[in-house]
Amino acid sequence: MNSTIMKPTLLILAAGMASRYGSMKQTEGFGPSGETIMDYSIYDAIKAGFGKVVFIIRKDFADSFKVNFGNKLLGKIDVDYVYQELDSFVDKEFQNPERTKPWGTGHAILCAAEKVKEPFAVINADDYYGTDAFQKAATFLNSGCNENTYAIIGYQLDMTLSEHGTVSRGVCKVDENQELISIKECTKIYKNMDGKVVYEENDMIAEVSAKSNVSMNFWCFHPAIFSLAKKLFQDFLPENINNPKAEFFIPIIADHFITNPENRIKVISTTSKWFGVTYKEDAPAVKASVEKLVADQVYPENLWLS
Repeated sequence: MNSTIMKPTLLILAAGMASRYGSMKQTEGFGPSGETIMDYSIYDAIKAGFGKVVFIIRKDFADSFKVNFGNKLLGKIDVDYVYQELDSFVDKEFQNPERTKPWGTGHAILCAAEKVKEPFAVINADDYYGTDAFQKAATFLNSGCNENTYAIIGYQLDMTLSEHGTVSRGVCKVDENQELISIKECTKIYKNMDGKVVYEENDMIAEVSAKSNVSMNFWCFHPAIFSLAKKLFQDFLPENINNPKAEFFIPIIADHFITNPENRIKVISTTSKWFGVTYKEDAPAVKASVEKLVADQVYPENLWLS
């Protein structure tokens, strides 16, 4: 479809094993007509002008996944699939038999290198990002994105926590131009008994500002990022071969990218309210949030009826 070739692509990270949630949360229905969180993201992306959606999934659930999404998106947006497996881009010498899942979000986007040739956004499958976020991402990808300029959509940290366990967040440090200085992946963030937001690292507990900008893994990239991701992943593997839990996060790529003074990553704040499912106990609140959005006529009762 030539009419969509220059439109931005939406890359959805859906290969997660849902170990904390306990089921395949990517395809669980939360909307009144069984819509998943991904459905709302795709709907918002189409309205914002995205031309293609690429799902990063695992081969072992590909058939059921395609049944869920392929037919209902037919004629609404171009669709493609990418498989993230343990051995994707990993030579045999770096394959650790103790490892049980792929190498993280940076590894995931690398797997899409052959499928994405235009500016693109990256999101998680199990996070709701909101209409405003997709509109701002599309505007940036259409007019501000290039080989030296990327972006993330920024959310306020204390508005992204779960009441049911710790969460992982990329905490951003920004300059006066709202450009990223650094991003720190904190993997165990929660609100303590005193109401302060803290994170655990190396058996230490440290406080972090509740008003911090955080990345919810809503990134905006130029396809030039793939060559950098490949190089960094090749460096990462020999250093982490003996750590079966090591992950090659997108912020590793971002941090390296901005070490070049010609490069920058804009932090674009959104008025959208984020919500997501990390634990099963989060599900009722997510369902209630979706029901309110439908009641407020942000979305129709059936997204794909027309």
